[in-house]
Amino acid sequence: MSQPTFHNVIIIGAGLSGLTTAHALKAKGIKATIIDAASQIAEPWRARHPQLKLNIYRKFASLPGLPMDKRHGDFVPRDAVVGHLETFARQLNLPIQFETEVQQISRQGEHWRVDTNKGSLESNHIVVATGREKIPYIPDWPERDTYSGEILHAAALGDIARYAERDILVVGAGNSGTDVLNHLSRIPTGKVWVSLRHGPTIMPTRLFGFPMHRLAKLFTLLPLPVLDAALALTQRLVYGKLSRYGLHSHPDGGGTRLNVDGISPALDDGFVAALKRGQMQIVSETMAFNTDAVQLGDGSIIKPEIIICATGYRSGLEGWFAGMGVLNRDGRPKCSAGEFDPSHPGLWFCGYKTTLTGYFDAATVAAKRIADGIASRHSSYKRGSTHSRQDPSSSAPNPEPS
Repeated sequence: MSQPTFHNVIIIGAGLSGLTTAHALKAKGIKATIIDAASQIAEPWRARHPQLKLNIYRKFASLPGLPMDKRHGDFVPRDAVVGHLETFARQLNLPIQFETEVQQISRQGEHWRVDTNKGSLESNHIVVATGREKIPYIPDWPERDTYSGEILHAAALGDIARYAERDILVVGAGNSGTDVLNHLSRIPTGKVWVSLRHGPTIMPTRLFGFPMHRLAKLFTLLPLPVLDAALALTQRLVYGKLSRYGLHSHPDGGGTRLNVDGISPALDDGFVAALKRGQMQIVSETMAFNTDAVQLGDGSIIKPEIIICATGYRSGLEGWFAGMGVLNRDGRPKCSAGEFDPSHPGLWFCGYKTTLTGYFDAATVAAKRIADGIASRHSSYKRGSTHSRQDPSSSAPNPEPS
């Protein structure tokens, strides 16, 4: 077996977080090797439904040195996001090894080793940037496999027109669930049931024409209890008492849920109006299936034709880090936003922390944190540390892409 090739920094993931980290490192004169299992930039975005728009204001979708174009509107559509990331990758001008699937990550003495389908690599620093929404998750409900109707994840929504006149169950009303419901509110559906354990914190997309997410930075300055109260008050003032329509609030506030569970407030753009006019009905938690029906937590039975599961995602990192103590119980990194982990030096994560300003802004912050951390340690390698191997080309003051 051939010896692993050594690289100064390896970034796993050529999406938003990986590219932003590579940019921050390049600005400090440190080149990175980027690998990705996909065959092209922004492949996960291309797979999302064609009606999708970002739920963050355009300003917060900017990348370092590349503002989001105003012509895409306040909330940027899917294809514009794809083009934005492609442009950023071209400007970055670093090679990306596509179709390179990571099989295992391990610690080898003072270095990290990444085993892939195209061989092994070693490095002083590994940046994992594959994102917290890598694998769509559908719960394994009892008798789910016996159900004769269609079950799909919200990530595979497709063209919204195909749901016209259909009876639909949407499980979950977080960010992705509310996005689905917003789109369904604009077509003539049959019955639409919304199955919930707890209701989301809901904010209007616009208030008197003003994009509410423009205030995200202001909200982030508030102490958590104050933020919870502000979000709850805004929801009540805009929508009234939603519990009248079966939409009950979660025991934790919107800011707390974001901080603890990574669940952002949902942006309404038609869902609440559809709920109030009776197009949609809140029902209790989905519990089990039979051939043509769904059993709910209150014992009632409904018979949808299609079930859309807005039930979240998994990071898919468990297989890479089994037994290492790197991940929380939910499979997400303990150091999720570029923090230095003294128990695993040289291992960094970007793209796993949700913030009110959105993933783009969070990635920029985490990438800078990682670049600063690697640069401070990189300097000690240059001074001749005997404990770390070094990519010879990394000693150039302004290295060219390899």
